[in-house]
Amino acid sequence: MKLVANVKAFNLFFIASHIVIKMMSNRSQGYLFVAITMCIWGGFTLTSRLSAQWHISAWDITTLRFALAFCILMPILIYKKDTAFLWHKQPVILALIGGVAYCLTSYSAFHYVPAAHAAIFLNGCLPLCTAIAAYVLFKHPFDRHTWLSLAIMLTAIGSMSYLMYQETGVAFGFGDLLFLLSAMWWGIFTVLLRQWKLSAWHSMASVAIWSAIIYLPIYLLFLPKHLDQPEPMHLVLQTLFHGIFVVIVATLTYVEAIKRLGAFKAGSIVTLAPFIAAILAVPLLHEPLSLAIICGLLGMGFGALQPWRWLRKDTLQAQLDQQKKSS
Repeated sequence: MKLVANVKAFNLFFIASHIVIKMMSNRSQGYLFVAITMCIWGGFTLTSRLSAQWHISAWDITTLRFALAFCILMPILIYKKDTAFLWHKQPVILALIGGVAYCLTSYSAFHYVPAAHAAIFLNGCLPLCTAIAAYVLFKHPFDRHTWLSLAIMLTAIGSMSYLMYQETGVAFGFGDLLFLLSAMWWGIFTVLLRQWKLSAWHSMASVAIWSAIIYLPIYLLFLPKHLDQPEPMHLVLQTLFHGIFVVIVATLTYVEAIKRLGAFKAGSIVTLAPFIAAILAVPLLHEPLSLAIICGLLGMGFGALQPWRWLRKDTLQAQLDQQKKSS
């Protein structure tokens, strides 16, 4: 009886939320979806660093993330009879790059450096790595905004490395290289996803399911396992957050935000999340915040956000407005 009551309460909450969202304007819906995505992306930075402090290895958290997502998504796809898209090469490639490779390098990096380094070398470098991947793979030229961002980012990294060397004698750490590699993986993934034009649902399901199919057997047979070391509650919390909110919810809310606000505006606002998380990590996780880190956060954040473009209308929205005028 209690289970039935809980299910009914959840259904009522879902219906009420759906009605409230429908009553909101299209723009307000977009900002709501952006807020949800920001909370999850910021939470990814904090919880990933927390998993390192809780002694949950990158091998283990990657396994838990994709195992739970697989158990949720695969029955849904079978029930909907929507599995045909899985049997193409594109979903497998996306899973290898944006799933397995990205997760292993990014989760590993949090074991070596503080959360602020993720905002700088992972999230800060994402626009640049995406532009480079687009040029290398499909010969898409850099526009003037990318060149300006590149100059700002290189200046920020150069200043940060100089200050870090003055403070510690080391300009870059191994964790920074792992974050930069993660940004490269995600940049390639983004470009391929854009080129192959998979829907948000299919791309998210492809990555989750094929990552589990490919990675889990390798983990079970060959990789070290330390699931007996962390507290059980810590494992449950990390699995639920990364397996449901990061893999499923954030992907869908981000796409919905892009539909309502445009690609640049939604992407720029969401990019703020890891930088905010890096600041919150100082009091919450007792992380250091030196002059070098502040310099890197400000410079990379400015270059990634490209605030000068906020004065101009988003390219996608401009195209839509032009189509309306023509019709």
